[in-house]
Amino acid sequence: MDRRTWLQHLSALGLLSLSSGWKLMDDETLLKRPILSASEWLPAVGLGTWQTFDVGSNAAERDPLKAVLKTLVEKGGSVVDSSPMYGESEKVVGDLCEELSINSKLFIATKVWTTGEQEGIAQMNRSFALLQRKTIDLMQIHNLVDWQTHLRTLRGWKEQGKVRYIGITHYTESAYNAMEQIMLREPLDFIQINYSLLSLKAQERLFPLAQEKKISVLVNQPFEEGALFHRVKGKVPPEWAEEFNCHSWGQFFLKFILSHPAVTCVIPGTSKPQHMLDNLSAGLGRLPSEKQREEMVKFINT
Repeated sequence: MDRRTWLQHLSALGLLSLSSGWKLMDDETLLKRPILSASEWLPAVGLGTWQTFDVGSNAAERDPLKAVLKTLVEKGGSVVDSSPMYGESEKVVGDLCEELSINSKLFIATKVWTTGEQEGIAQMNRSFALLQRKTIDLMQIHNLVDWQTHLRTLRGWKEQGKVRYIGITHYTESAYNAMEQIMLREPLDFIQINYSLLSLKAQERLFPLAQEKKISVLVNQPFEEGALFHRVKGKVPPEWAEEFNCHSWGQFFLKFILSHPAVTCVIPGTSKPQHMLDNLSAGLGRLPSEKQREEMVKFINT
């Protein structure tokens, strides 16, 4: 059954309230993974804000996003990832979190995306203001832009406690060589990269290195910008997916990612509370075994 049908099914059974906060089954707890460079655990399903949170100030645009954030926190999530590249997303996240009084409950990750030391400092300080934070949990160098310059700044800020963790990001396999070299030479807490049933190269090189260097991994583009849903349109998940508590295609795609031990957290973006719930449900129950992972890859490729 597809995502919408699954949610309607849960509602009919009384397991999901479409009017009062998207109830999850009470006997399940959201999966957590450790930050490898520290003694801290993160919920394994978070929220990306690219495109989805780049909205104006009117209630019609913001109310669904407020419900998304509320659902994330109520169901045990905390990771929210943004960037100055994402238009108004940082401001929208900051505003809505303050309205909901949940800012202190979130693990806020954002990025620096400019060239030059002073330009980087100015942009990051603006992110602090927009997100209404005195401390950013994770500051990342977006797409490796002027990474040497910003890494020097971030090391100092981490020592001062202005940022808690630092990392680098990219979203294409063409950047893996550069990322690998940085990971080998520089102390990092996180990398953020693309990984999905259709993009597997990260598990060949970067994941083993991340585990060796104790670098945690955030995963972006888990749905391949919708390409995975398009591929399975009109189809239902295989019956054997029930063996790892999978009830929708969204969960199928996310559980594959989470079943790799190097993945700390996956950050799909959404503007719909019901999809936020579905995404979080991928972090509940069993995950695919190695054999099942192989079957998932074969299935999606046929």
